[in-house]
Amino acid sequence: MELKPIRTKKDYQAALAEAERLWDAPAKSPEADRLGVLVMLIEDYERQHYPIPDPDPIEFLTHVMENRGLTRKDLEPYIGPRGRVSDILNRTRPLTLGMIRLLADGLNLPVEVLIQPYELRKEAA
Repeated sequence: MELKPIRTKKDYQAALAEAERLWDAPAKSPEADRLGVLVMLIEDYERQHYPIPDPDPIEFLTHVMENRGLTRKDLEPYIGPRGRVSDILNRTRPLTLGMIRLLADGLNLPVEVLIQPYELRKEAA
C-alpha cells in the first residue's frame, strides 16, 4: 500500500488492514516507521469522520472520582464546602471558572472538558 492521505472509506479500510499487518514490526525498523506514519493518517481521518464529543463535565467528574477512589469530601478543596459539592454533582449549580481552574490544576483534569456546557436540573416548582 502506498502511503497517501486517506480520503475514502475504502482507503481507510485498506489503511487499517495495513496497520494490522505491520502491528508487530520490530522497533526502529522501516516497517515500524511506516506503521507510525500510517497511524497518524488513520487518526487524522478518524478525527475528521468519526469525531468523539467531549463528555459531559459532571459525568466526567464522577467518572474520575470513581476511577481514583475519590469522595465528595476530596472535591471540597476545589469546589468548596460539602453543600456546594453536592449542588455541583446534583446539577443544581454550575461549575464556575474558579472551580474549573482548581479542578484542572489540582486533579490534572482537562479544562476543555470541564468548560463544556451541560444541563442543570430544573428546580421543583
